[in-house]
Amino acid sequence: SPRAGIALLQCAKVSALFQGRSFVLPEDVKTVAPGVLRHRLVLSYEAAADNITTDEIIARILDFVPVP
Repeated sequence: SPRAGIALLQCAKVSALFQGRSFVLPEDVKTVAPGVLRHRLVLSYEAAADNITTDEIIARILDFVPVP
């Protein structure tokens, strides 16, 4: 959703600020992504039966998307 993208950007900016930077790096996005996106995913019965967590799904997505 657009709100998720906005929240991801805002949290990445805060992460960068905590690191003493005025700019966001891909690592900032990867750091905050689980916290921002975790509650937005609903696992299927199959995923729950296979003990797959939302954090694992988010990690797979982040690994799949190329870093610019």
